[in-house]
Amino acid sequence: MNITIKDAAQAYLAAHVQPNMTLLLTTDDGSNRYSTVGGTCAIGDKFQFVALTEDDANYPLTVDNNAGLTIRTNADTALYLGNGLILDRVFNQLSLRDDTGVLDSAVGLITYTAQEKSDLDLKREMQTLGTRIC
Repeated sequence: MNITIKDAAQAYLAAHVQPNMTLLLTTDDGSNRYSTVGGTCAIGDKFQFVALTEDDANYPLTVDNNAGLTIRTNADTALYLGNGLILDRVFNQLSLRDDTGVLDSAVGLITYTAQEKSDLDLKREMQTLGTRIC
Protein backbone atom coordinates (compact mmCIF):
# COMPACT_ATOMS: atom_id res chain seq x y z
CA MET A 1 0.00 0.00 0.00
CA ASN A 2 1.23 3.49 -0.86
CA ILE A 3 0.13 7.01 0.07
CA THR A 4 1.27 10.31 -1.41
CA ILE A 5 1.52 13.01 1.23
CA LYS A 6 1.20 16.50 -0.23
CA ASP A 7 3.48 19.34 0.96
CA ALA A 8 0.82 21.02 3.12
CA ALA A 9 0.06 17.75 4.93
CA GLN A 10 3.77 17.02 5.34
CA ALA A 11 4.29 20.42 6.98
CA TYR A 12 1.37 19.83 9.33
CA LEU A 13 2.59 16.37 10.33
CA ALA A 14 6.15 17.63 10.82
CA ALA A 15 4.85 20.27 13.23
CA HIS A 16 2.73 17.82 15.24
CA VAL A 17 4.50 14.45 15.14
CA GLN A 18 7.96 13.64 16.47
CA PRO A 19 10.26 12.07 13.85
CA ASN A 20 10.65 8.77 15.73
CA MET A 21 6.92 8.14 16.14
CA THR A 22 4.90 5.53 14.30
CA LEU A 23 1.73 6.75 12.63
CA LEU A 24 -1.21 4.39 12.45
CA LEU A 25 -3.75 5.00 9.72
CA THR A 26 -6.96 3.63 11.15
CA THR A 27 -10.68 4.12 11.12
CA ASP A 28 -12.40 6.31 13.68
CA ASP A 29 -15.67 4.42 13.82
CA GLY A 30 -15.60 2.66 17.16
CA SER A 31 -14.05 -0.51 15.73
CA ASN A 32 -10.63 -0.22 17.37
CA ARG A 33 -9.09 0.81 20.67
CA TYR A 34 -7.99 4.21 19.37
CA SER A 35 -11.43 5.29 18.24
CA THR A 36 -13.76 7.27 20.47
CA VAL A 37 -16.36 7.90 17.78
CA GLY A 38 -18.67 5.25 16.49
CA GLY A 39 -21.94 4.22 15.06
CA THR A 40 -23.22 2.94 11.78
CA CYS A 41 -22.94 6.39 10.22
CA ALA A 42 -19.16 6.35 10.76
CA ILE A 43 -18.26 2.94 9.33
CA GLY A 44 -15.68 3.31 6.59
CA ASP A 45 -15.89 7.08 6.25
CA LYS A 46 -14.02 8.40 9.30
CA PHE A 47 -10.27 8.00 9.53
CA GLN A 48 -7.54 9.12 11.86
CA PHE A 49 -3.82 9.04 12.29
CA VAL A 50 -2.61 7.87 15.67
CA ALA A 51 0.97 8.84 16.56
CA LEU A 52 2.58 6.34 18.92
CA THR A 53 5.95 6.19 20.63
CA GLU A 54 5.94 2.40 20.17
CA ASP A 55 4.67 0.11 17.41
CA ASP A 56 1.33 -1.63 17.80
CA ALA A 57 1.42 -5.28 16.70
CA ASN A 58 -2.24 -5.03 15.64
CA TYR A 59 -1.16 -2.78 12.74
CA PRO A 60 1.32 -4.91 10.77
CA LEU A 61 0.83 -3.49 7.25
CA THR A 62 3.34 -0.90 6.08
CA VAL A 63 2.05 2.12 4.18
CA ASP A 64 4.84 3.37 1.91
CA ASN A 65 4.95 7.13 1.55
CA ASN A 66 6.96 9.94 0.01
CA ALA A 67 7.53 11.74 3.34
CA GLY A 68 9.78 9.13 4.95
CA LEU A 69 7.29 8.52 7.78
CA THR A 70 6.66 5.20 9.47
CA ILE A 71 3.00 4.57 8.73
CA ARG A 72 1.21 1.33 9.49
CA THR A 73 -2.34 0.09 9.11
CA ASN A 74 -4.20 -3.19 9.43
CA ALA A 75 -6.40 -5.33 7.20
CA ASP A 76 -9.61 -3.98 8.75
CA THR A 77 -8.72 -0.42 7.72
CA ALA A 78 -7.21 -1.44 4.39
CA LEU A 79 -10.64 -2.69 3.29
CA TYR A 80 -11.74 0.95 2.98
CA LEU A 81 -8.61 2.26 1.24
CA GLY A 82 -8.28 2.11 -2.53
CA ASN A 83 -5.54 2.84 -5.02
CA GLY A 84 -4.06 6.30 -5.38
CA LEU A 85 -4.18 7.30 -1.71
CA ILE A 86 -3.40 10.98 -1.14
CA LEU A 87 -3.20 12.91 2.11
CA ASP A 88 -3.49 16.67 1.78
CA ARG A 89 -4.32 19.63 4.00
CA VAL A 90 -7.41 21.42 2.72
CA PHE A 91 -9.29 24.19 4.56
CA ASN A 92 -7.14 23.62 7.66
CA GLN A 93 -8.05 19.91 7.77
CA LEU A 94 -6.21 16.76 6.80
CA SER A 95 -8.02 15.26 3.82
CA LEU A 96 -7.72 11.65 2.66
CA ARG A 97 -8.73 10.57 -0.81
CA ASP A 98 -8.12 7.79 -3.28
CA ASP A 99 -9.01 7.13 -6.91
CA THR A 100 -12.69 6.87 -5.96
CA GLY A 101 -12.81 10.36 -4.41
CA VAL A 102 -12.66 11.91 -0.95
CA LEU A 103 -12.68 9.32 1.83
CA ASP A 104 -12.58 11.80 4.73
CA SER A 105 -12.20 15.57 4.60
CA ALA A 106 -11.44 15.88 8.32
CA VAL A 107 -8.93 13.18 9.24
CA GLY A 108 -8.00 13.31 12.91
CA LEU A 109 -4.53 13.21 14.43
CA ILE A 110 -4.02 12.05 17.99
CA THR A 111 -0.77 11.42 19.81
CA TYR A 112 -0.17 8.91 22.58
CA THR A 113 2.86 7.75 24.46
CA ALA A 114 2.72 4.07 25.34
CA GLN A 115 2.00 4.93 28.99
CA GLU A 116 -0.79 7.35 28.12
CA LYS A 117 -2.44 4.75 25.92
CA SER A 118 -2.28 2.10 28.61
CA ASP A 119 -3.86 4.54 31.08
CA LEU A 120 -6.82 5.36 28.84
CA ASP A 121 -10.19 3.86 29.54
CA LEU A 122 -11.75 4.15 26.09
CA LYS A 123 -14.71 1.98 27.00
CA ARG A 124 -15.83 4.49 29.61
CA GLU A 125 -15.15 7.38 27.23
CA MET A 126 -17.17 5.72 24.45
CA GLN A 127 -20.06 5.10 26.85
CA THR A 128 -20.05 8.80 27.73
CA LEU A 129 -19.94 9.80 24.07
CA GLY A 130 -22.51 7.18 23.08
CA THR A 131 -25.43 9.49 23.59
CA ARG A 132 -23.86 12.19 21.39
CA ILE A 133 -23.05 10.22 18.25
CA CYS A 134 -25.08 8.39 15.68
